[in-house]
Amino acid sequence: MRLLTTGFNSAYWNMSVDEAILETVASNAVEPTLRFYGWQPHAISIGYFQGIEEEVDREACKRMDIDIVRRITGGGAVFHADELTYSIVIPETHYLACHDILKSYESILQGVINGFNELGLQAEFAPINDIIINNKKVSGNAQTRKYGCILQHGTILISVEPETMFTLLKVPNEKLKGKLIADIKERVTSIRALLGTSVSFESVQKSFIQGFARLLKEPLIEGSLTHEELERARILQETKFGTEAWNNKRL
Repeated sequence: MRLLTTGFNSAYWNMSVDEAILETVASNAVEPTLRFYGWQPHAISIGYFQGIEEEVDREACKRMDIDIVRRITGGGAVFHADELTYSIVIPETHYLACHDILKSYESILQGVINGFNELGLQAEFAPINDIIINNKKVSGNAQTRKYGCILQHGTILISVEPETMFTLLKVPNEKLKGKLIADIKERVTSIRALLGTSVSFESVQKSFIQGFARLLKEPLIEGSLTHEELERARILQETKFGTEAWNNKRL
């Protein structure tokens, strides 16, 4: 398994890199790949089947310098701020891959659970695709299957900013915003809240690298994006993820 730690990049670049890796793993040009990354500037990603106009306050995002990007995976809108994000790309023949989607989530997410364990936190899988600690969500995940491969990516919350999130996301009724913020605080937690202390992106990343290494029972070979992947990601950013046509797409 190839390990990539690509640091902080724009939402458009992050999603372009995920798809470029999916294509190169599918063509057998590179090994199955695990990547960890962050978001700079902060961003909103919407699920493949969502509409920006219904989900996101564009003006608020523009005012606060927040990227907006459409993922190739499903699910809901996500505010990416103080978090570690992982993506993993494996062939559907890989031993972590299962034909049953629920089982494949459970199989792959054991690496995320192990990462929390490395931090001294006892996490659990919550079907379909969440990780919880003390009955509160601390990681959300999404998956797509293309070209005979699985791409799964997910968030690992270092801290949570529900007030900022609901400034950027549209709510059905402004009067409900306070209730929604309170609800998020009740249902969602973070590493910082659970440990009661500040933790760095780098230290959290190290724990989750160890967590996945325990799951895989094989070395993670630290690598870098190939020239072909970098070039393909650049093209995808210019022609897809960085374009109004893709991000405003109506399905």
